[in-house]
Amino acid sequence: MFDDEGDDEREGTEPDYRFTLANERTFLAWMRTSLGLLAAGVAVRFVAEPFEVDGGRTTMAVAAISVSAVCIVLAYLRWVGVQRAMRHGEPLPRSIGVPLLAAALAALAVFGGVVAVL
Repeated sequence: MFDDEGDDEREGTEPDYRFTLANERTFLAWMRTSLGLLAAGVAVRFVAEPFEVDGGRTTMAVAAISVSAVCIVLAYLRWVGVQRAMRHGEPLPRSIGVPLLAAALAALAVFGGVVAVL
């Protein structure tokens, strides 16, 4: 019923289970970060008191939830890329997720600080 040809999961050599588990732990850490951003977005929108800036809560919430969604996608793509590289004995792929997440969190922090002060 299922065709195994072309299945990246089965291609290459099975990597050492410790590296596979380390890759999975990294993926789960990204998931925790994403869930934290999602929870923060919901909390900002529905729990925090309104800011003096009109639409500040909504903008902050949508931004945090959007970064959460992007974080999930980047985490999955990274996990797949690292798994594939390990199976084929290739160098690990470069990650754009770390600098993107750092920039997004810095932007959220600056925006949150500006909105809180105004």
